[in-house]
Amino acid sequence: MKTFDGSHNRIQLTDQDVLLVVDVQNDFCPGGRLPVPHGDHVIEVIHRLAVRFAHIILTQDWHPPGHISFASSHPGKQPFESIQTGHSVQVLWPDHCVQGTSGADFPSTLHLPQAELILRKGFRPEIDSYSTFFENDHTTSTGLASYLRDRGFARVFCAGLAYDYCVGFSAVDARRAGFASVILPDACMAIDLNDSVASIEREFSRSGVSVAHSQSLVR
Repeated sequence: MKTFDGSHNRIQLTDQDVLLVVDVQNDFCPGGRLPVPHGDHVIEVIHRLAVRFAHIILTQDWHPPGHISFASSHPGKQPFESIQTGHSVQVLWPDHCVQGTSGADFPSTLHLPQAELILRKGFRPEIDSYSTFFENDHTTSTGLASYLRDRGFARVFCAGLAYDYCVGFSAVDARRAGFASVILPDACMAIDLNDSVASIEREFSRSGVSVAHSQSLVR
């Protein structure tokens, strides 16, 4: 796992780079249904990053009511318990980012009108989608990889919510899909449920995801 600390190493951005802003939505910010601690703090960092990128993509969790990942869909189960599904172990969450609700919206303080794509994920009732590239069966594609290849992008920079779930899984799957992948921890916030931060960082090392501070990016 290569690390760029921002003082001795610089990453030169090009037009083949894209900033992937993952799931910065009301329900993941303070006051939401599934708040990531200090989740709104990523917005200022993302705004500072955005001016350095020629290309930006936003993603949204976009669950239908009664989604398999909701504890309320499983009588007797509580949020943050787990169940075994046909494809993986599923953490059960409070109902969140339900289609058409204000919780699924982007915060009013997030201002990225230059974003070229908004990709919605997690809309299949029977399967969750942490990664922005694959559903949690690690087989069903969201279409993002094909879009990136068609646009000629080579490197993906990942920011947003949450570091140890949707952002981290996206960074790992970007490598799996054949792209160079860089995660920006200072532009993310974590949940850290059951050592999930340590677990995803091991995956970064195994898969070849680079880790960089936002200050190391120059254009």
